[in-house]
Amino acid sequence: MSGTSSAARGPDVAMVAGETSGDLLAGVLLKGLAAHIPGLQTGGIGGSHMRAQGFDAWWPSDELAVRGYVEVFRHYRKIVRIRDQLQSRLLAKPPRLFVGVDAPDFNLALERKLKTHGVPTVHFVCPSVWAWRPERAAALKTSSDHVLCIFPFEPALLARHGVPATYVGHPLAPHIPMVPDRHLARVQLGIPTDAPLVALLPGSRASEIEHLAHRFLQVAKLVQKAKPNVRFVLPAVPSLKERLDVLAAASGVGPALTVVAGQSHTVLAACDVTLIASGTATLEAALFKRPMVIAYHMNWLSWQITRRKKLQPWVGLPNILCEDFVVPEFLQEQATPQALADSVLGWFERPDAVAALEQRFTRLHTDLTRDTVGLSLSVISSLMGKS
Repeated sequence: MSGTSSAARGPDVAMVAGETSGDLLAGVLLKGLAAHIPGLQTGGIGGSHMRAQGFDAWWPSDELAVRGYVEVFRHYRKIVRIRDQLQSRLLAKPPRLFVGVDAPDFNLALERKLKTHGVPTVHFVCPSVWAWRPERAAALKTSSDHVLCIFPFEPALLARHGVPATYVGHPLAPHIPMVPDRHLARVQLGIPTDAPLVALLPGSRASEIEHLAHRFLQVAKLVQKAKPNVRFVLPAVPSLKERLDVLAAASGVGPALTVVAGQSHTVLAACDVTLIASGTATLEAALFKRPMVIAYHMNWLSWQITRRKKLQPWVGLPNILCEDFVVPEFLQEQATPQALADSVLGWFERPDAVAALEQRFTRLHTDLTRDTVGLSLSVISSLMGKS
């Protein structure tokens, strides 16, 4: 490590993860880095997974967990204030390296400022320039010294824009079993092992709960009517569990629905089918080889802006990576409770389709499995050595 005293500099590595999924990925990376760099000091913005690895969270990651143009505008002043305070702190006591974990709207501007002041910058998880907002590729070139990509096609795409990048695989892929233990997961959740089980994952942001939770619970009621012995489990971000408990109690689904704090991976391992919000959790569901129905609904104005920036026919990550509609997607006005319920029930009626999907997702899992920590460490160590 550097001979500079800790009082004169910031953490060895400063990081910002802007939501639950970023916190999870960063936690995996931090665990590997700490094992290879004794005494590593880290700090910035993060959540429980990062804190479990000794990360000093100056702000919690859920402060930045906002999605959608209108929703961001509502929280704009608070988010900018946090970024300005963080930037001032990092410029006053520069880290040896900064890692922005996803959250490009927040991180790229911060990375650009730090880079101009001599702090090496890494962006972990390439922004989806191949699906939305291709103008971010130019922003990456001016902001990031290196991009750690979790999908194999991304480095070649970024190279066309002059952005150095390395494919490191998906950090969760090596940690999710190729054949998840469904029986054990149900025992851990206290769910009957012989009942059909649907996982409801309406998202980890407050705005997603606002737009999707009630809709998903309406779907549960419809599925229950058609399949009376079905059970449901909803993993809630701890900060939103109380709100979801109230919604669940009013849903009319009754004791067939269980709301648990966290444990999304146990829930995905346990379920037969998941109704899931579009986002990074859909890829986790694919790694668990689970059939899914992808849905999303947002503020009307945000949707009008977002859909005009869409570059591909798919929105869900499993479909994008498979380049096919391997699982159904229902967006905005398409995401009616009846349409979603019919699609969920459809998976129970087509065991052959479920088996074919599991094989497809197993191939995807293999493709995404790499030595993520080792490949990331090579890049990070090189940049830290130059700082």
